[in-house]
Amino acid sequence: MNSIDSVTLEVADPTAAARFYSDAFALDPARVRVRGAETSTTGFRGFTLSLVVSQPGDVDALHAAALDAGADSLKPPAKSLWGYGGVVRAPDGTVWQLATSSKKDTGPATRDIDEIVLLLGVEDVKASKQFYVERGLTVGKSFGGKYVEFTTAPDTVKLSLYKRRALAKVAGVDADGTGPHRLAVASPVGPFTDPDGFVWEATGGQPDTAN
Repeated sequence: MNSIDSVTLEVADPTAAARFYSDAFALDPARVRVRGAETSTTGFRGFTLSLVVSQPGDVDALHAAALDAGADSLKPPAKSLWGYGGVVRAPDGTVWQLATSSKKDTGPATRDIDEIVLLLGVEDVKASKQFYVERGLTVGKSFGGKYVEFTTAPDTVKLSLYKRRALAKVAGVDADGTGPHRLAVASPVGPFTDPDGFVWEATGGQPDTAN
């Protein structure tokens, strides 16, 4: 199954960013990586990363740890129709959603992460969906021109597509932004740059060099 092996965040200070992700989320560096970049951006970078957990207490634990490590709270954890979640912005500027579909705790709170999801904000969900299907990804869920979720192999990063403005609203930020995304996606289906400017790099297997 074609999936995302890892994502790389391009940051001004890789040492500080790596320390933040270790302290706040205890992320596996094989899945979320950082590297130095001198490029600058303003406003929304067009994507978010989500940490999906088992219960509300886990969301609270991750949110508190992120703030302690230097993140800003964009949306404090709260109940919603779909579950419970909050949003933070890391010191490097990356927006992180912390979420669970559960509305009740069933055990002691932990910072265990069930799933990492990369959500790309795109201009045309249907067109981007077709673009990725043509490059070997398999659709798991699709809701017209609003949202697409691709199937995921174990221990990989899930890919989802939203309308850019809708994703910004969920994240609690303005949708406007300039400059590069400062994100590289590593997958056997790369390398290429998608219609919204997101860069994919090749990992393993035979890369698809179509652009």
